[in-house]
Amino acid sequence: MRKDVFGLIYAGEENMNLRELVNKRSVGALPIGGRYRAIDFVLSNMVNSGIRNIGVIPRVNYHSLMDHLGSGKEWDLNRKNDGLFLIPPYDNRDNAGSYRGLIDTLKGANSFIRHAQQKYCLLSGSHTIYNDTYREMFDYHLSTGADVTVMYNIPSHGFIGVDNEKDICLEMDSTGRVLDMKVHGTTGAYDKVGMSIYMVRKDLLQYLVDDANSRGKTSFAADVLMNNLGSLKVYGFEHKGYVGRLRSAASFYNVNMDLLNPDIQNALFRTGNNIYTKIKDEAPTKYGNEAKVSNSLIGSGCVIDGVVENSIIFRDVTIAKGTVVKNSIIMQSSEIYNDSRLENTILDKQVTVRPNSILAGSREYPVIIPKGANV
Repeated sequence: MRKDVFGLIYAGEENMNLRELVNKRSVGALPIGGRYRAIDFVLSNMVNSGIRNIGVIPRVNYHSLMDHLGSGKEWDLNRKNDGLFLIPPYDNRDNAGSYRGLIDTLKGANSFIRHAQQKYCLLSGSHTIYNDTYREMFDYHLSTGADVTVMYNIPSHGFIGVDNEKDICLEMDSTGRVLDMKVHGTTGAYDKVGMSIYMVRKDLLQYLVDDANSRGKTSFAADVLMNNLGSLKVYGFEHKGYVGRLRSAASFYNVNMDLLNPDIQNALFRTGNNIYTKIKDEAPTKYGNEAKVSNSLIGSGCVIDGVVENSIIFRDVTIAKGTVVKNSIIMQSSEIYNDSRLENTILDKQVTVRPNSILAGSREYPVIIPKGANV
């Protein structure tokens, strides 16, 4: 597979349901699990599959994403031949440097696609959290003679509401061929939910993008796949492990909280396929005499003197005496002073919480404090 496939990651998905979390960063740069970024998962999956030529296409607010990826060293992609390529948005009189959809995005990456030596393209978004390699998917793609293969999963719980507003639900026959696709689908008739991951031959991808672009189309799923199910052989390939989708503030909160579940930790981090990320060397976390921590993930470099329960604490966070943090996500370099209470709260980076503060939301609508705020 290594010689035959190159990867393209669209890291510029836009979703206002993520609220303040994406005001200053792209979806792919969203922090996950105390030390990772969202893009780490799909990028590591590609590397673990033997893919060594990978392009990342941002859209807006991509400074933190570029800083995180760097030269690709942590993913063994800083190499003479192939490697990691950041493809910035192209600017012309039609789009003013801002993509209207995936078709526009792929048109902007035309030079990278054209020069790729591999025959097949693995196309993916960056908002999906899972651990898998694509070797079986690639073999399935070849064995079925598919034009396009879509990776999907069957969620174990209801998939209704704002979290699924841009996901594709599939109807398939007994051979795995896709007969129908719907956006805004609900569980029931179409319980197979696409993961925004596609395997397609390079020359076919170029043709489909050029054709759709010439007709003013912007969506790869809705305008290309849905409208051509009769002429294209589109097949579905099931991923059977855990899948988290970053589609809203609530889903971001829930995906992070999922990582406190040992079974999900095993599904993501103990499969034999590593999830790589940018390494930061910091001192160990210091726990004071009154610190109490239970069922939480704590990053390095923290100072914990309060109570932490069922929470995700990123690097270099300070939690002072008398403070209680429950069911919350505290991002890097935030400080929470004495005798405060936080529950169902997301603090972005470098937030300061003054003494005796109370911040409380709900699992469905967590309180979000934006980066650098003083509350």
